[in-house]
Amino acid sequence: MTINTVDPSKTVVVATGNAHKLSEIEAILGAAPAMEGVRFVALGELGDFADPVEDGDTFCANALIKARAALDETGLSMAVADDSGLVVDALDGAPGIYSARWAGEHGNDAANNDKLLNQMADVPDAERTARFHSAVVLVTRDEDGEEVLVGEGDCEGTIARDLRGTNGFGYDPLFDLADIPGKRMAELEPEEKNAISHRRRALDDLVAKL
Repeated sequence: MTINTVDPSKTVVVATGNAHKLSEIEAILGAAPAMEGVRFVALGELGDFADPVEDGDTFCANALIKARAALDETGLSMAVADDSGLVVDALDGAPGIYSARWAGEHGNDAANNDKLLNQMADVPDAERTARFHSAVVLVTRDEDGEEVLVGEGDCEGTIARDLRGTNGFGYDPLFDLADIPGKRMAELEPEEKNAISHRRRALDDLVAKL
């Protein structure tokens, strides 16, 4: 697939290389009446583009950087991007926007979880509240300018004292769910996680604004 083979008026470029994330975004946003007939295409399917520098100070700002970069790189008129992470109350919101690289190496889940356990070691159970937060942006450009719609969502829980579960990624093995007491995020099947995830709630929020 190339940029020249897609219809700019009926194509949304999704700024992700994650096939699962693409299918989730397509399933939820594609069902909105305003998106009827629209095709969702991952950025990586249209070419080999460098990742933009995510130097925003919020999840929303970083999602916006990714969406605008996708439009700049492809010349298309609609882009979707998301940014998400773990927000821990006892750590003043950390790791937050640095969730994926908190321990220094991007995507090193084991190191990130070890750092979280160490930093939370002396925090009492009642003060271990946290949430996964997601911001999803839809950016549309035309001759009149740019329009930005933002959806945001949370999945509430607490930080456990040990790892449990083999599904998911990131901090999922340490996240006790408020919605399903006794269950870790990493113990959910994909369809269970998708039904309550922060990204699902952010996408639902975005759909409501379309």
